[in-house]
Amino acid sequence: MDEANKIKEEQTDVGLTTATVAGVGARPDVRAVAASSFGGGSSAGAATAPAIDEQAAPLFSPEEAKDFRARWDAIQVSFVDDPRRVVEQADSLVALTMKRLAEIFAAERAKLEGQLDRGDNVSTEDLRLALRRYRSFFGRLLSV
Repeated sequence: MDEANKIKEEQTDVGLTTATVAGVGARPDVRAVAASSFGGGSSAGAATAPAIDEQAAPLFSPEEAKDFRARWDAIQVSFVDDPRRVVEQADSLVALTMKRLAEIFAAERAKLEGQLDRGDNVSTEDLRLALRRYRSFFGRLLSV
């Protein structure tokens, strides 16, 4: 992707949040900052990469992960009988899983914002843990 298109895409996504991806009401006064405004370019990635020894935080509860895997297994075993339908079902399950993941992150963000709105002191430790979870997920997204 050339640099002009990359900048245009970043500017388009300025208001994009996990809440908007999940399809839940997003606060209009919350604004994201385009990655290009951090002034780092591609060299900034090294500073944000998760530590090698850091354990990846689970994205779903064990029960929810088990349910998604069981649904995948059920879809996959039907491939020989109806490949086209199975690919459509796989797409639907992947979309549902991505939506659920966005909902989980949106809920986490809403919880932190709710604490801030009530005037509660959100500890730096709470914010650090939230950022660590985002970093862990972001690192996994880039490694796919």
